Amino acid sequence: MKASILDLRRQMSEVLKSLDHNEPVTILHRGKEKAVLYPAKSAASEPGAISDHPAFGMWKNRKDLSNVDQFVRRLRKGRHDAI
Repeated sequence: MKASILDLRRQMSEVLKSLDHNEPVTILHRGKEKAVLYPAKSAASEPGAISDHPAFGMWKNRKDLSNVDQFVRRLRKGRHDAI
């Protein structure tokens, strides 16, 4: 099924019915394809969890991220404050 942004707003029940029938929904914006929605059942059937991804937890041992609030404040600090 193809659905525009307006269809998502006004006919969401039709979009949900298509997903219930295991049919992917292509989202269009101004006639151009922007995204494809897949039913949750087909996404859940893919093997592996997010925690199995090799990048998951790759920064868990970083000492500079022990206090995330301080780290973010340091990142957001302007150049003029560093002088």
